[in-house]
Amino acid sequence: MLSQNCQNFQHLMDSPGGSDVEENVTGSEKVELPVLTQPGLGVTTTTMTTITQTGGGWSTGLFNVCSDSSTFLMGAFVPCCLDLSLAHQYGECLCLPLLPGSTFAMRVGIRERFKIRGSVCEDWTAVYCCYPLALCQMIREMKKRLKTQTYTVSTMLDNS
Repeated sequence: MLSQNCQNFQHLMDSPGGSDVEENVTGSEKVELPVLTQPGLGVTTTTMTTITQTGGGWSTGLFNVCSDSSTFLMGAFVPCCLDLSLAHQYGECLCLPLLPGSTFAMRVGIRERFKIRGSVCEDWTAVYCCYPLALCQMIREMKKRLKTQTYTVSTMLDNS
């Protein structure tokens, strides 16, 4: 008799209330069945957004030495050490400043990386005519532009 009743039930999916409902063929009686699968745990996703300033001109002028006095003093008295620091900040080998033209190449690279207005001629003039001042300007620019704003957003997705 039980097997005959089971054969007479028709299974309906996605019923309201979160449980499966089976209905008799005659429609006279409804029976709720337990939920056999549980919803999975929510999935947490983390999104990190990093914003780096690009575009425009140099953030400080070539002769704007008062904004960072320690950089100015290093550039004035030991520019070779400042050049090593610049190569390190730029992500290059510390031997790079020993190569001829490397500071000029880094200045062009900084200008291209951060989309700073200017020309190769202006870069050449700054590096070869005002070497310590150009180094100081490049260090100030790297410090300013590499300060990034990072936002972290965590979200919980419900799988039910």
